[in-house]
Amino acid sequence: MTLKNLFVTIKRALKGENHDYTEGNIPEAVILLAVPMILELSLESVFAVVDMFFVSKLGQNAIATVGLTESVITIIYSIAIGVSTGATAVVARRIGEKNPEGASHAGAQSLVFSIAISVVLSIFGVIYGREILALMGASPDVVEEGTSFMQIMLGGSTAILLLFLINGIFRGAGDAAMAMKSLWIASGTNIILCPIFIHFWGLKGAAIATVIGRSAGVLYQSIHLFRGSGLLKLRLQHFNFDFPVVKSIVKIAWPASLQFMIGSGSWILLTRLVAEIGGTAASAGYQIAFRNFVFFILPAWGLSNAAATLVGQNLGAKQFQRAEESVWITTKYSIVLMAFVTVFFLIFARSVIEIFTQDPIVVAHGVQAMQVIGSGYIFYGIAMVITQALNGAGDTKVPTWLNFICFWVFQTPFAYFLAEKTDLKALGAIVAIPVAHALLAVLAWYYFKKGNWKSVKV
Repeated sequence: MTLKNLFVTIKRALKGENHDYTEGNIPEAVILLAVPMILELSLESVFAVVDMFFVSKLGQNAIATVGLTESVITIIYSIAIGVSTGATAVVARRIGEKNPEGASHAGAQSLVFSIAISVVLSIFGVIYGREILALMGASPDVVEEGTSFMQIMLGGSTAILLLFLINGIFRGAGDAAMAMKSLWIASGTNIILCPIFIHFWGLKGAAIATVIGRSAGVLYQSIHLFRGSGLLKLRLQHFNFDFPVVKSIVKIAWPASLQFMIGSGSWILLTRLVAEIGGTAASAGYQIAFRNFVFFILPAWGLSNAAATLVGQNLGAKQFQRAEESVWITTKYSIVLMAFVTVFFLIFARSVIEIFTQDPIVVAHGVQAMQVIGSGYIFYGIAMVITQALNGAGDTKVPTWLNFICFWVFQTPFAYFLAEKTDLKALGAIVAIPVAHALLAVLAWYYFKKGNWKSVKV
């Protein structure tokens, strides 16, 4: 692909033109899907940083409240990601079968299921917000100041679930640009409202701005879903409860949710281990390195979501060879991009860390952590693309087991061994990260090559 053709393809990707991903040039299909997905995730990261920037001006209690609330909301994110993965797999399969009516019906059924869950979570969060904060170990001052924030955020669970879910529906249909635009609206609205609402209502205002921003994104999504300007045209009859369809979505969704929980849980354990062994300075350096890791992994996330859509649609079209070839091409792109990121992390680690802090001890820990984590980016990219491709095929149980084996059976004990039994100390916990991901990449590669995922029924 020439440079001129690349720019033309990127322009098409941002416009969101309808495209049949079961035929034609595969590299072009990858770019059409991946570019909007990368930009979608990038703005979500900007949203999180801006939100914390404004909240941090309110003091330590506010920062503690946001941190504790985000820990609880991780459970909601896990459910949202799981249901979104299920919806993507089923919708993509129906689109590949040239059955847009079935895709619309599957999307509607996933909405019915998600709304039912989110209503329960929202009510529970509003009623028990104070108790949840106290249970998380918040001080009496934090509980008093942060209860309303927790209640509003958990009360807005529906917006979180629907934003993730409907974007999963759009991605399954191949409309990655619509998913990107909806998250832009959600994040942009929050960025504008956050400082204004904080000025008038303090920490509570930050929560209100977040819920309004996400709700604005959901409203935009819903208008396009029900207006039916793309392949999906949701109608009232699609919402008649269909147990077999909901069951197929849940069957894919719960292991995908568990995957996210397994990964998040392992990061939490490593964070605690670094703090225990290395102290405050090591913990601070690690957190700075980790935030940069999350931002620079976004291209691989976008490519992995593209792989999921391509696999799902091509399996639906019985294009098994094309589905597999799509994953290998996407993996190659991920390797190339992540190789550049690795070089960047190894060379410019100190310059990046010093943007966030000038404390020499924190900088030293941060540079070490960033370079060690950075050394594994190629493995992160391979593992993410292949496991997400398996998810897109509806084969979510295998990636869940692979994540459990690599992160809980191997990574956690290995990290504790290196940190407590060797001279590496806190750095040992960081060394375990790229090693575990290398193992995950090899195991995922091996399983994908076997081809069992091609026979999964969705």
